[in-house]
Amino acid sequence: MTGQDKNGGAVTRALLWEAIYRNCIGLSRRQADEILEATFAEIRDALARGETVKLRSFGVFSVRCKRARVGRNPKTGIEAPISARRVLTFSASPVLVAKVNGETIPESEE
Repeated sequence: MTGQDKNGGAVTRALLWEAIYRNCIGLSRRQADEILEATFAEIRDALARGETVKLRSFGVFSVRCKRARVGRNPKTGIEAPISARRVLTFSASPVLVAKVNGETIPESEE
């Protein structure tokens, strides 16, 4: 899966589905779709519950609570309230960082 087609280099849901279908011999198209949808649903639901999602050799998704505060419009300098909210964060694993940088990954870390 290259992701270098009409999507401008983005890996899309369709490309992920295609990779599952192509790499899992004997899987029907519908089964590949169900696997992909179930995976996304489980990740989405866990994050909505405030749980951390750890994907080995990939990274960690977590939800962080930010408190309410007073912000400032950078153009005008006028203060504006910013409400409390939850934000999604991602921390890449050292294995993913090494792969992105083209470095060799020792067998014990994968």
